[in-house]
Amino acid sequence: MRASQSRQKSYHDKRRKDIEFQEGDHVFLRVTSTTGIGRALKSRKLTSRFIGPYQISERIGKVAYRIDLPPSLANLHDVFHVSQLRKYVADPSHVIG
Repeated sequence: MRASQSRQKSYHDKRRKDIEFQEGDHVFLRVTSTTGIGRALKSRKLTSRFIGPYQISERIGKVAYRIDLPPSLANLHDVFHVSQLRKYVADPSHVIG
């Protein structure tokens, strides 16, 4: 049993990457029904998987971040786990509104 657990842990650790963001970074927010964002948006099938970009205002602990959300998403909690975020890569043709 222990050998099996050790083998599975090594498989997981090979693919794992630690993600960190800084205050002021822009990130995309994952849209799922579990985060509550999927329920906040009207159409489900045609919405993109990520929305944003939004700016990180504060780091809370090792894996949680506070995000500046627009007033349209004011009904959501503004702290998200790092697994729900994806780094925004700046593109000069994209205009942040």
